[in-house]
Amino acid sequence: MDKGVLSDLFQRYFLSCRRLSSLPWKELQELLQSEPSFVLTILQKTFFHPLCQKYPPALRYRRLFLSELIKKHESTGADPPDVLYDAFADVLNTDEDTVCHKSYFLLSGETVTLSENVAFVSEGTTGLVTWEAALTLAEWSIAHMDIFKNRTILELGSGVGLTGIAVCKSCIPKKYVFSDCHHRVLQQLTENICLNGFQLSEEQKSQSKEQVLSDTEHGKFSDNVKISVIELHWESVTEKQFLHIQTDVDVVIASDVIYDPEIIISLSKFLNKLFMCMKNGRVLEVFIASTIRNPETYSFFKTSLDERGLSWEVVLGHEKTSLSQDSNYCIEILKITSVVKL
Repeated sequence: MDKGVLSDLFQRYFLSCRRLSSLPWKELQELLQSEPSFVLTILQKTFFHPLCQKYPPALRYRRLFLSELIKKHESTGADPPDVLYDAFADVLNTDEDTVCHKSYFLLSGETVTLSENVAFVSEGTTGLVTWEAALTLAEWSIAHMDIFKNRTILELGSGVGLTGIAVCKSCIPKKYVFSDCHHRVLQQLTENICLNGFQLSEEQKSQSKEQVLSDTEHGKFSDNVKISVIELHWESVTEKQFLHIQTDVDVVIASDVIYDPEIIISLSKFLNKLFMCMKNGRVLEVFIASTIRNPETYSFFKTSLDERGLSWEVVLGHEKTSLSQDSNYCIEILKITSVVKL
């Protein structure tokens, strides 16, 4: 493998905290046998990368990564570089934290950095980490940016914000509405939006539960896309919220929201109401990305859509992407439409 390709892979995988077993260690070890100093290049592209220094991945991940890197270098029999062992000593003497960062390199050339919780379940929610389907939906959206360009997007269950931030940076939407139902998730989501070059506009700071954001000096993303963060409960959407959707929203997206029968029922009812509130010939496009962990639960979602007069088609089956973390999962994206002519 070319040295440049190898170092770039290590950079992307390390900064996004990809499973250590999926990193190309074998190819690195083969290269180190003839060029032991190449370990310094890997260090510069990973541990000493500016993103890692400013927004470090989980401490345990960094420790395990450097430990494996040391093993691979020691196998060459070459003199150990002090900088490698100094870096390892540094992480060994660092205290654990509940927050970590993941940085993703998009195919568009943009990067998205997210602050996440180190635990899958924290503060009563799973929304403080990035899940598989969000990665796939982000790449799919960039590859189909014509769906989002100059349009108003509503994202359901936005979590920490990967998909939405990727769309705002790469797809030039007119407006983007992030939503979730958990207060702590909304707080983390807002922090991540600001972390990626957006901040609250002075004239439209929160007066209720909605916050409107604008781009900052970090970069003019998406032609000044208007971004809002709202609290949205599918089973108790207000008439005011439906009125806003009816007059403004063009596309609805969501990822990894299909995991519980009660939630599925609430979601399918909500989607049906969305289609029913469309007036004056407006067409709503809905795309739901799901990691199929339990086929019965996923089948129940499709049945629930059928029962409410909503049709669906698979627009993306299982496909390996550059952002994907676990190729063992099957991920589908459904396009959902209304059978009833509105």
